[in-house]
Amino acid sequence: MKRVCILLAVCLTVGLLPARVAAVNMEVAGKSALLMDIATGTVLYEQNAHEKLPPASVTKVMTMLLIMEAIDSGKIGWDDTVTASEAAAAKGGSQIYLKVGETMTVSDMVKSIAVSSANDCACAMAEHIAGSETGFVERMNQRAQELGMNDTHFVNCTGLDDDDAAKEHLTSAYDIAVMSRELMKNHPDICKYTTIWMDTVRSGAFGLANTNKLVRFYPGATGLKTGFTVRAGYCLSATAERDGLALVAVVMGCENSKDRFAACKQLLDYGFANFALAEPQLPAENTVRVKLGTEKTVTAVPAEETRLLIDKSQKSSVTTEVTLEPEVAAPVSQGQRLGTLTVRAGEQVLAQVPMVAGAGVAKLTWGQMFRIVLRRLAMAKG
Repeated sequence: MKRVCILLAVCLTVGLLPARVAAVNMEVAGKSALLMDIATGTVLYEQNAHEKLPPASVTKVMTMLLIMEAIDSGKIGWDDTVTASEAAAAKGGSQIYLKVGETMTVSDMVKSIAVSSANDCACAMAEHIAGSETGFVERMNQRAQELGMNDTHFVNCTGLDDDDAAKEHLTSAYDIAVMSRELMKNHPDICKYTTIWMDTVRSGAFGLANTNKLVRFYPGATGLKTGFTVRAGYCLSATAERDGLALVAVVMGCENSKDRFAACKQLLDYGFANFALAEPQLPAENTVRVKLGTEKTVTAVPAEETRLLIDKSQKSSVTTEVTLEPEVAAPVSQGQRLGTLTVRAGEQVLAQVPMVAGAGVAKLTWGQMFRIVLRRLAMAKG
């Protein structure tokens, strides 16, 4: 077996982490709270994280997720024109005061939702994508189930909870983190809007100011969504990234706006102070000889994500070892296992990832082998 060992100058990794790390002695304002690593989905802190509570406008994280999925799939475009219906124009709460029949681009609609939490724009986009807000909400609940958001039931696309039906509009800090992670990890273009502090729509005639104060005052903030109603209290899903580590902090049911921002800052500070993200660096050459193949070698690559969450409190060196077969016989299939990537801290194995063939290699035919033999004979005589 061929063995290649390299040293990673990173902190001790937690390796293939469970869904949660050990509990930490920390109290956070609000009825529930959660901190999650966006890359791995690891829960770094939780407090009543599965309690079902009204989320107010944090609901719009799912609304924005479905919008971004529609954009990235090509179903709609940023420059498409959206027309405000009577239902959209009649939405209360935070809004940009759309008039019935007014048109606006998808880009300006998304900007208004992300920056100013515009309920009228959220409704207009829901109708534009699904034909009606009811149809859009069905998709919201379906997507929630697909993501494993088992604490969640949406009634509308805005989070408004001033009618009896909205009493069933509930989610949890955990589920908010899950949908926030999905949005930020797989649809990074949303950050062009969630990081805006102040801007305008309607050709500069209407000003927008971000309801998420962390966007301006917290280093590395990337979003995401505030929410408030009397029933829900003050809620926030806050995302930030530093040195490659992206986190989402969620708090629900705070007594005032100051508390929600302080709570999310507290969670994010804890995460950045204690964890980091590292990606093991592979050796320059990860090749395996191929016997009787149309190619002499095949390159081995990791079969899955190799980024690891690391614990800053244990800053010891981490070794990464790639063990490969010295030779394989053709044919070689793409994805065929060729060895193992092992990450260790001392004697402790932190992660093991299969190394597989990055491409297939066909077996030489009898005719090809015969021609190779003839060439070698000719060279020998020469």
